[in-house]
Amino acid sequence: MSSYSNTTRDDDVSSAPTGQYLSFTLGDEDYGIDILKVMEIRGWEEPRPLPETPDYVRGVLDLRGSIVPVIDMRLRFNLEHAECTSTTVIIILSIQLNGRPYTIGIVVDSVSDVLDMQVRDIKDAPSLGKNIDTRYILGMFSMDEHVVLLLDVDNLLDPDELTSIGDAADG
Repeated sequence: MSSYSNTTRDDDVSSAPTGQYLSFTLGDEDYGIDILKVMEIRGWEEPRPLPETPDYVRGVLDLRGSIVPVIDMRLRFNLEHAECTSTTVIIILSIQLNGRPYTIGIVVDSVSDVLDMQVRDIKDAPSLGKNIDTRYILGMFSMDEHVVLLLDVDNLLDPDELTSIGDAADG
């Protein structure tokens, strides 16, 4: 759960909780994830493919003896496919699903910066209708005339998806 779920009084904004988000790009868009969820950032390496997994699952990596599923964020968000380049990285994340810890990797085009922000800086995401899945959107942060979409990495995958990916990795 993000530290931004806390509420503060308007007259006490100076003591509002602050947080840091790692920003990354997918195409021309900027995204941010809670820095406390980031375990490490790795240069691009081709994961071992897994049969019978969703197309956005690139495969698995061996991370110091642990098998880690790797999710292609472009495919997860239904964005246009792009070839991996020298700036492509895999961000290793520690997430929680149904109270259980998991480690996953996400493929992004590049890592940009670490953003410092306070609760008052985060705007609610607009309502996009009931047919659009927004469970993984924490909010939005406006910076230098562009918007950074803040992601709730604990909700990037649904628990059934992660269980089936884990079963495929074990099998």
